[in-house]
Amino acid sequence: MKAPDFSLFPVLETDRLVLRKLVLSDAPEIYRLRSDLAVAALTGIVPSLNIDDAIAHINKIEKLVFENVSVYWAISYKQDPALIGTICLWNLDIQGETAEIGYELLPEFRGKGLAAEAIKCVTRFGFDKMEAKSIIGFPAEANTPSVKLLEKLGFRLSENDQQNEHTNVAGLLTFVLDRETN
Repeated sequence: MKAPDFSLFPVLETDRLVLRKLVLSDAPEIYRLRSDLAVAALTGIVPSLNIDDAIAHINKIEKLVFENVSVYWAISYKQDPALIGTICLWNLDIQGETAEIGYELLPEFRGKGLAAEAIKCVTRFGFDKMEAKSIIGFPAEANTPSVKLLEKLGFRLSENDQQNEHTNVAGLLTFVLDRETN
């Protein structure tokens, strides 16, 4: 996998969506995403307590992208710049040629095929532009919609231990999508 360079942020598009850089004006939606206790339990994040937590998260993400540690997109409809979710490639392992994918949508946008559309676009970017060999997802077993979505998109359940920073989530599964099978 190539060492990433996100100095020119990679804006991506699908039929319905634009995956763009996260900006401070996204703070209200980031707060909604990150203050949801059910989502926090499934992802292991510390829930946001207020808008300042969301702003701090955006600033943290901006620093990680600047340092080429991860790439994190705001998901919006093409005709409306309002954030409806996020998707990222992070936990990059250059030597192991892997990247971890993470994603979340606001509740009113779930079940419409939007996550699948964004995941397909980002995995294509990971394989074609970053030259990753594998993309890994770690959904909680209790997150049935996410598990089914990854299976539908060709990710396979793996028994191999993978690099994983999700220490405070119970029942994590490891799903892998390989470049050769994609």
